[in-house]
Amino acid sequence: MKYVDEFRDPELTAHLLHELKAASTRPFRVMEVCGTHTMAIFRSGLRALLLPEIELISGPGCPVCVTSASHIDAFLQMAELPETRLAIFGDLFRVPGSKGATLAHAHAQGAKIDIVYSSMDGLELARRNPAEMVVFPGIGFETTSPGLAATIMAARQQNIDNFAVFSTHKTMLPPLMALLGDPRLRIDGLLCPGHVSSIIGAAAYQPLAEQNHLACVIGGFEPTDILQALILMAKQINEGRAEVENGYTRAVTWEGNGRARALVATVFKPVDMEWRGLGMIEGSGLAIREEYAGFDAQSRLSIPLPESKEPPGCLCGQILKGITAPPACPLFGKGCTPATPIGPCMVSSEGTCAAYFTYGNYSR
Repeated sequence: MKYVDEFRDPELTAHLLHELKAASTRPFRVMEVCGTHTMAIFRSGLRALLLPEIELISGPGCPVCVTSASHIDAFLQMAELPETRLAIFGDLFRVPGSKGATLAHAHAQGAKIDIVYSSMDGLELARRNPAEMVVFPGIGFETTSPGLAATIMAARQQNIDNFAVFSTHKTMLPPLMALLGDPRLRIDGLLCPGHVSSIIGAAAYQPLAEQNHLACVIGGFEPTDILQALILMAKQINEGRAEVENGYTRAVTWEGNGRARALVATVFKPVDMEWRGLGMIEGSGLAIREEYAGFDAQSRLSIPLPESKEPPGCLCGQILKGITAPPACPLFGKGCTPATPIGPCMVSSEGTCAAYFTYGNYSR
């Protein structure tokens, strides 16, 4: 495939591995923030090819994984309401709530739940089913929030009043600042997410680099992208620098996408948000503004948020913090597998536990 295969070229990958080895003069630890990076690194076999001195740690960049159990319970409550239909992304279907129930269980018991590919698909469902309230659970980071904002604006313009959004949308920088304040997390650099960075811009990471003396490198998701980012990281660490570098220039600029951010600011406002494993983080969430309150499912349907409870024995929260690796969890590969997930880190296609189990030979 043109413009993709070029970034998977084995000869170029081998050359970059050699360059990375030359640039790595001392051991270092890197957190790949994004779940897509975690899965790409495992899928391409890069972990097995890297020097043992380079330690990769997975972070809280899987949107489904960091959705709190209380929000999953709220989605389950909505699924039980009469004349209500949920429009969800597929990786939300089997995420367990605090009591182990999932939307898949609710669907089997008769709840109306449709898997869609975008929030606009949810709006189309509302158009086709005017007698039902169609609710879209908004889950994601800066990458998907502009599209959700555009959908809410379209619903208003088209006078579709049977469409609502339950927003659990989050922003990426506040949890990173919170994580870096934990002395248990000892890292030398951040591999920053390419798609989030295309919206917020490379400049957004400057406070992280300056306040924590941390190398921050934005990388793409193909093997050569990741290796190039790690080479930049190694050079910074060896030279004692702590800077923001953009290794994904074909998609990310220094300023980011100002129009997309303006669209989000029109519809959403910053609020405190609960993250699974990280707790409540100030200003890390996006709530629907009062001007668009008619599309706020939580207030419109009077959905309370129950107390968040984690499944007994599940270490998903510690894994999301980068403090614990999946094999250390007592449930990993035993009661908790992709076929029978107990925690969200095993459910999502971007989950750290799913990546370890699928590509780390733990399934055998």
